[in-house]
Formats: sequence, structure tokens, C-alpha cells
Amino acid sequence: MSATTVLLIAGILVLILLIIGLVTSIASERSLVENRLERYLVDEDEMEEVRKQAEKSLVRDWLNRNVERTSIGERLARELARADLKFKVGEFLILVFGMVFLMGFIAWLAGGRDMISAAIGMGFGFFLPNWYIKRKQRQRLQRFNDQLSDMLNLMVNGLRAGYSTMQAMEAVSRELPPPISDEFRRVVQEMQLGIPMERALDNLLRRIPSEDLDFVVTAINVQREVGGNLSEILDTISYTIRERVRIKGEIRVLTAQVRTSGQFISALPFLLVLVLWFVNRDYIMTFFEPENRVCGSIALGVAFFLIVTGYFVMMKIADIEV
Repeated sequence: MSATTVLLIAGILVLILLIIGLVTSIASERSLVENRLERYLVDEDEMEEVRKQAEKSLVRDWLNRNVERTSIGERLARELARADLKFKVGEFLILVFGMVFLMGFIAWLAGGRDMISAAIGMGFGFFLPNWYIKRKQRQRLQRFNDQLSDMLNLMVNGLRAGYSTMQAMEAVSRELPPPISDEFRRVVQEMQLGIPMERALDNLLRRIPSEDLDFVVTAINVQREVGGNLSEILDTISYTIRERVRIKGEIRVLTAQVRTSGQFISALPFLLVLVLWFVNRDYIMTFFEPENRVCGSIALGVAFFLIVTGYFVMMKIADIEV
């Protein structure tokens, strides 16, 4: 395979990632609740335009409705909400199938029109969207946890100034940056539509699976049931969360080298095998020649076991609970 082909494949991969990022950022920034509220705010001409657009997307809407009713659709919808991606479940599945086909086709061409190469490319096409979702979830959860102590301080000050709990949440949605402002805006909008506060907070916890947020939601629910000074409770929780965030940050800095080394060293053999598969396949197939098949299979199995074991051991060393 020539260098021009390699550069072309790399350029196509970069273009695909850029398209995914652009689609995600250009997609509607409004939440589902805001889209429902918009129905009561637009005039007749705009409603007619919306109706025409809806007629053009009947197939997509039909796919979304039927997929979201399944258990897999519910899980995907929850994962997309946690990553704050504006895709619907049907749209995400279409994106996954498109990536699987495109990556499989590229690998098929690069691998000399071999079906094993196509299968490798299809595996990457299936893996990339899910990896992107998990990465967005981790980043968003980390930002949310870092902002949680500031949110509690703002709520405590509002409650001490005479705000109700809902007014304090509304102040959080106005004053703080995303993602915490977006999430509490959703909570306030759900409560304004008549959803009880307990359920709205449970929905928030479902979108943001944070242990620190669980403390806050539990404290608010208990205070609503038995009474008490909510500002003092949240002030105590704020101090605890602030210290946890500080300690987690120090641990993350101290263990960054171990985690990065473990991930890089573990991924390097697999990446090398993939590169050799497309560049020099005869070298890789030496392991599977008739006279070397038994020894080659044993060597590959032992190498795979040692790589996986080493990765999990290093990640376990770096995983320190606070």
C-alpha cells in the first residue's frame, strides 16, 4: 500500500470525525422540553412550516418511535442524554450503520479487497461512535462534579436570602456555566410543566450519574419529607464535596502517568498488529502457517492474556476511591 493511499485513508478518517463533531455542535441546542414549549410560542405560519418539515421526516420519526420503545432504545436514549448529544435513538443508529459501512468499505479497499480487513474496519466503525459517547459522558460528568460545590454555595446563599428551592435552582440555571446550568434549567422546566420535584431530581440523577449529586438529591428529598434547615444541610454537603473534588484532583494528577502509560502500552501491540496487517500481511500470517500454527496461536494467546492482565492491574493501581 502506497503512502498516498495511507494519507488518503487518514484524511478520510479525520474528515469523518470532523463531520461527527460538526453535526453534534450544529444540531439543535434546545432540550426536548424547550421543543415542546415552542409549540405554544410560534405563530400559524411557523406552525405550518414545522408541519411540512415533519411530513418530510415521517420515516425517521417512525424509526425513532419504534426503536425508543425497546430496551436497547431506552438504554441508548439514556446514554445520549448523559453525553448531552442531541441525536435521537434512530438518528444515532443510522449514524452507526453509516460508520460501519464506510469504515468497512475503506478497510476493504486498503486491505486488498479482503473480507477480514472489511470486518476489522466494520468493528472500528461500530466502536468509534460508542467511544465518542463514553468520552463525552466522562468529560461532562467531570465538569459537572467540578461545578457542584459552586452550585451548592449559590443555592445556600439563595435559600438564606429567602428564595424557595425552585427559585434557588432557577438562579443556578441563570448564573452558572454549562453543563450544570443546562441540567438545572431542565429541572426547572420540568417542574414548571407540573412534574413533582422528586421526579425531576430523579431525572437529573439519571442523566448525571454522580455520587456527589446523589448526596444533594437525597438531602433535598429528605428535607422535603421531614423538614429542617436545608441551607445548613447543603452547606455541610458543599464542604464535603469541595474536599472530595480537591482530593480527587490531586489523585488524578498523581496517577495520570500510570493511567496514560497503561493505556498507551496496552494499545500499542494491537495498533502495531493492525498496521502490519495492512502494510505487511505476510509477516503477520507467519504465525498461522501450517508448521507454525500451534506455536503461533500459543504465543498470540499468551501475549493477549499478559497485555490485558497488565492493563487491568495498572488501572487498578491508579483507581483510588475517595
